[in-house]
Amino acid sequence: MAEDVKPTRKNLMAIDDRIELSERGHDTLEQKRDGLIMEFMDILDQAQDVRANLNADYERAQRTINMARAMEGDVAVRGAAAALKEYPEITTQSKNIMGVVVPQIESSRVRKRLDQRGYGLLGSSARIDEAADAYEELLESIILAAEVETAMKKMLEEIETTKRRVNALEFKLLPELYENKEYIEQKLEEQEREEIFRLKKIKAKKEEEEKAERKAAKAAEEAAAAN
Repeated sequence: MAEDVKPTRKNLMAIDDRIELSERGHDTLEQKRDGLIMEFMDILDQAQDVRANLNADYERAQRTINMARAMEGDVAVRGAAAALKEYPEITTQSKNIMGVVVPQIESSRVRKRLDQRGYGLLGSSARIDEAADAYEELLESIILAAEVETAMKKMLEEIETTKRRVNALEFKLLPELYENKEYIEQKLEEQEREEIFRLKKIKAKKEEEEKAERKAAKAAEEAAAAN
């Protein structure tokens, strides 16, 4: 509260410095918030495309696996799946978007040639190959979706954090500082008026005393002259 602040010029200068610093911080955070929102909108557009592709890849994978089961049987499909020896590798790195660290997921050995799938050319069929192709493509879409969705979540969290900081400065800290500044300025003005009034009283009293002294001196001179 403003009443808790001592109305001194030193405190007034300190509050002015805090106001200047807080206003600069507010402007910087606003720019960061706006920049984050723009980046988030770009990622959101990308995420919508990724989701659409993921849904399409999932539907294609389901169709091909159902067709392979229908044509080749569950035993053949499960056997082809169990023959896989080399599994995909996932590595994660980080990249910085306006101060926000988001993951960058790299994958390898997702797409495979026919001779890399383990079940051999003789043990395969066109239906099983199509299903394998579809699920490899689906896995790539899942990895990309994980990267984009995680980045979007982290960006959204940073936007919310930055918004809270902007609001705290705009609606709490800065109004309190302005209120304290106004309170100190009013108190200093009151003190200045009181000091001026006090000095005027002192000056008037001194003038009266000097006038009385002059009157007394004059009376003394007249009395001495009369004797």
